[in-house]
Amino acid sequence: MADFRFGNYDFSGPPHIPVYVMLPLGTISETNEVTDPDGLRTQLQALKGAGVEGVMVDCWWGRVQGKDSDLYDWDGYKALFSIVKGAGLKIKAVMSFHKCGGNVGDTVTIPLPKWVTLIGDQNSDIYYKDRSGPNDEYLSLGIDNETVLNGHTPLQVYESYMQSFKSNMDEEYLKPGIISGIEVGLGPTGELRYPSYPQSKGWRYPNIGEFQCEDKYMKKSLATMGQAQGWGAAPQDAGTYNSMPQETLFFKDGGGYSTPYGKFFLSWYSGKLIEHGGNVMQRAKGVFNDVEISAKVPGIYWWYDTKSHAAEATAGLFTGDGNSVYRSIARMLANNNALFNFTCAEMRNVDKIVDPAYCNPEGLFTEALNAAYNCPVPTACENALPTSDPNAYSQILKNTKLMLGATGQHVRFFTYLRLGADLMGNLGDFTRFVRCMRGRL
Repeated sequence: MADFRFGNYDFSGPPHIPVYVMLPLGTISETNEVTDPDGLRTQLQALKGAGVEGVMVDCWWGRVQGKDSDLYDWDGYKALFSIVKGAGLKIKAVMSFHKCGGNVGDTVTIPLPKWVTLIGDQNSDIYYKDRSGPNDEYLSLGIDNETVLNGHTPLQVYESYMQSFKSNMDEEYLKPGIISGIEVGLGPTGELRYPSYPQSKGWRYPNIGEFQCEDKYMKKSLATMGQAQGWGAAPQDAGTYNSMPQETLFFKDGGGYSTPYGKFFLSWYSGKLIEHGGNVMQRAKGVFNDVEISAKVPGIYWWYDTKSHAAEATAGLFTGDGNSVYRSIARMLANNNALFNFTCAEMRNVDKIVDPAYCNPEGLFTEALNAAYNCPVPTACENALPTSDPNAYSQILKNTKLMLGATGQHVRFFTYLRLGADLMGNLGDFTRFVRCMRGRL
């Protein structure tokens, strides 16, 4: 008899949550070929046997459109999708407009397209900037409507990329439902946030990070918005990447974040981020009007239990005025018929007791999911860090099958991060976890 127990709970009943597995970052090689196709086939068959619904895969901008702004090469992804289809699995395809490399878990380096970085060599303000210089991980939202990419705006380039994907995959994979969803990257690591805590710039967990609005386009926007009050610049007293909140005048209790200027700045900063997300998702909705689209919202849980929410604030996810940014994000996604995909589903507060950063991943997860449920907007979730810990599996099960919205809403699917040797070496526990997520069908 199948075992549907995990921890102290029986998960045999509804809801029935399909599980997807994120493929390795380097599944498509630098030469645009599938890395180790035979090994991948073996792993996919194991996932199918475990009851997994499908896989999620990054469709890297830097791989597909890497050589020329007018050239799209989808051959590697067509070969990959054929292998996945042959294994009887579905696909969630991620439009990955960011650089891979320089963050937690990045095992390969995949830069932005060469033709884009050549433009960046001449105009570094196309990238987000802190006070010390640019970060080439993702294009600044400040240029969304600037014709800086060979006569095109980034929004036009993102839309053209998605149109190219659809035209290449429509008949064989989109229309038959093999591709069951499209996740649209909206920032670094594909998440709707600023690159406020890059390891490539020396940031270390659990420090607060830095604001990312020093490129000339963001500075112009801020100066225009704050001109009447004389609030035309970002805070200069918010510390550095590796500061703690209480070490800064801006983020300490009762600090600058709580003043009229602080609330103005944080509202502008987060508002620009949500506006960017809406602009990209609107275009995605127009392209993928017959398939589910989604966006990933990060779970920045450190310093959550402080008044200033410093780590969330530098990432663009806190306003200081009592309004939930997660509620605003949910409304933006609902307006674009998109799904709200949240991270850190495996995190437990008990694992963070020794952490000095006032962490509360469970509280954050609850706030974000309730914001989406109450909007309402469909939801999904994933784990933030790779894990094979049974306690993490148990937490995911509770967050997906026991934490329901007021009218019974639940997450549409869960994505496990990620396929690799650790998962294959602990397939027994993972199979039992997947069985519990699906329940007795």
